[in-house]
Amino acid sequence: MRETHLPGFEGATGWLNSEPLTPDDLRGKVVLVDFWTYTCINWLRTLGYVRAWWEKYADQGLVVVGVHTPEFPFERDVENIREAVKDMRVEYPVAIDSDYRVWNAFANSYWPAVYIADAEGKIRHHQFGEGGYEECERVIQRLLRDAGRDGFGHDVVAVDLEGFEVQADWAHLQSPETYLGYQHGRNFASPSGGDFDERRTYAVPDNLERNQWALGGDWTVERGLSVLNGREGRVVFRFHARDVNLVMGPRPKESSVPFRVLVDGEPPGADHGLDVDENGNGAVVQQRLYQLVRRRNGVDDSTFEITFLAPGAEAYCFTFG
Repeated sequence: MRETHLPGFEGATGWLNSEPLTPDDLRGKVVLVDFWTYTCINWLRTLGYVRAWWEKYADQGLVVVGVHTPEFPFERDVENIREAVKDMRVEYPVAIDSDYRVWNAFANSYWPAVYIADAEGKIRHHQFGEGGYEECERVIQRLLRDAGRDGFGHDVVAVDLEGFEVQADWAHLQSPETYLGYQHGRNFASPSGGDFDERRTYAVPDNLERNQWALGGDWTVERGLSVLNGREGRVVFRFHARDVNLVMGPRPKESSVPFRVLVDGEPPGADHGLDVDENGNGAVVQQRLYQLVRRRNGVDDSTFEITFLAPGAEAYCFTFG
């Protein structure tokens, strides 16, 4: 942090669920600032706790401010953010930080990142990344008591997590976040040749090592994503994790792209994710994170395959859990 006191939110380009919050609005309040972006699986796994703290302590003087700072270009679209806020039940104030001005005022570097300030506006605690939930809540309780509030007891919240908010299976997670554009991409195994930013026909090798991925069909690999040009195209990933998630969207935004998912050559059955049925069928209808696999009975090295059945699919980033 460049400063020990809570920076203001003047750099926000807009607000959801609230009028703009000023220093006068926050004076005498304990403030929790949560940096997020709506496709980030690491943030999604913290949301259940942040929501529960807001529900429990808002009447005791806690103000939660979610600062939405985008990673991908489509996360700058206010309507996309508005839809995510509704779908994810984010009901506390959200500062839209599309120009990174609030992010920079905090000298922040992480999604998610939590900063907790006392009633005098001094930042007393921060948490970068997942975890630290009990410690954060104990800090909230202590700062509220310091401010003269004490109507909440000493217990911490018990959170019933579902969907994307379920904590990762850290003991078996051996596949990393993997981008499908050339700027941050790694472990791309399709035979090379030709330039990026141009249409190419890619092939999937017969064998992939763990955490390698490949394209099959007519694709353009761009700086931050891969875009399907042909009528059918595949993305294949050799993974080791309970969950397989993929940030993707249709091009154009208002269109829909059907897809089919296989795991080790078979439909996922009971291991299907939120956005896939037992037969592996789904559709890309929004620019967001899709959960494609959630394994129920053990984790080992497996091959994930998604076949898009129409042109226009944009694939940005795999995440795992």
